[in-house]
Amino acid sequence: MRHGKTINHLGRTASHRNAMLSNMASSLILHKRITTTVAKAKALRKFVEPLLTKSKNDTTHSRRLVFSELGNKDVLKELFGTISAKIAGRPGGYTRIIKLSATRLGDNAEMCIIELVDFNDTLLEAKNAGEAKASTTRRSRRGGSKKASEGETSAEVVAEAKPAKKAKAATTEVSAPEDTATETLKDGETREEKAAE
Repeated sequence: MRHGKTINHLGRTASHRNAMLSNMASSLILHKRITTTVAKAKALRKFVEPLLTKSKNDTTHSRRLVFSELGNKDVLKELFGTISAKIAGRPGGYTRIIKLSATRLGDNAEMCIIELVDFNDTLLEAKNAGEAKASTTRRSRRGGSKKASEGETSAEVVAEAKPAKKAKAATTEVSAPEDTATETLKDGETREEKAAE
């Protein structure tokens, strides 16, 4: 049983695991997106999200705390420069894990992409386009007329809409064609013989 074991050790010693997560966090901060296994991505998310939160407060103390975890000045400059400016309004949830359908060839491990949410341009453009479309076009579910926008009350619009539906139903009724007279054929007689008579 694994009660209370919240940390995935990833088959490594503590020092190896911390070094690996530090290197992965540095790569994620520099490149904004990395491909790794799902287990490592989930461990990395727990490791890097507190660092991103600390980068919002640009003080010497927070820089030293983050540097003690990462140990790379270039990464620190990128984190406290461009990344902290973009994530300033986000209250957590700075990373996104996207699972890939293909597994790793050697050991069939589930692969994924872990990325910084605010740096995925295609999803941000799609979201902004969706918000713009939702704010510009507002359609109601009812089939109200254009007069409703000119100042009529909804009761007047509903009163006008009901007779229109009845009239529409009346015009769609189609009478059946009249029956044509048919003659029955005698035993063994064909239609051509009957027409010849």
